[in-house]
Amino acid sequence: MTIDRSLVSLDDRVAVVTGAAAGIGRATAVGLASFGADVAICDMQGDALGEVAVDITALGRRALVATVDVRDADAVESFASAVESEFGRVDILVNNAGGTFYSLFLDVRPKGVQTMIAENFTSVVQVIQSFAPLLTDGASIVNQTSVEAFRAAPGFSIYAAMKAAVEQLTRTLALEFAERRIRVNCVAADGIPTSSHAALAESIGDADHAELARVLPLGLGTPDDCAAAVAFLASDLSRYMTGNTLHLDGGSNAARGWRPRGDGTWEA
Repeated sequence: MTIDRSLVSLDDRVAVVTGAAAGIGRATAVGLASFGADVAICDMQGDALGEVAVDITALGRRALVATVDVRDADAVESFASAVESEFGRVDILVNNAGGTFYSLFLDVRPKGVQTMIAENFTSVVQVIQSFAPLLTDGASIVNQTSVEAFRAAPGFSIYAAMKAAVEQLTRTLALEFAERRIRVNCVAADGIPTSSHAALAESIGDADHAELARVLPLGLGTPDDCAAAVAFLASDLSRYMTGNTLHLDGGSNAARGWRPRGDGTWEA
């Protein structure tokens, strides 16, 4: 293999992105289109998907839009059927949909537990199983996990456990799908404020993200930073990479509790 610009191209590949109405999902869908992919997008917020589709088609790529709750196995199957009818195959599958809320473990009610499991883990299983028959040999699956999968997460116990489960599932599927050279990797994000995170940030006393910005070595990132990592994992630049996690977090995982002081030194 000769390393050149062609390895970055996603020309005429077919991508699927869940949770694509806003934030990281929207940036990912548009980012993949900018590298040449046609993109099928879904989200519970169906009204917002139209704007994303406009951005995709403005780049000269095709877009397929579906209002889908990824916790609903039948809805996911219907989405997969629509993608098959429109495109016939899938080369890139991005599991981006998910969510959380703040609550100490003993305060989480059974419905909340089941919601966290379904939204952040079961949905990933369902999407991969539904789209597996459409995946081409050499396809790329990218699962969004979180920095919380790699450290304690007071107030987010079930969410963090499910994100850790996604990371484990990723490593196992990397081996099971290797015969077809289907690569399976994760992106673990932190420090990426989005509109959907505003209420969550307020609930933990950091509405303006000032504290988060202070403790991250590189400060805050943007959804486009996360989309760039997904584009790399979707492209041939990463064709020998599978079962791994890219930490897209401004140094959060590396810091592991170390915080910068105002004089340029660090404290733990």
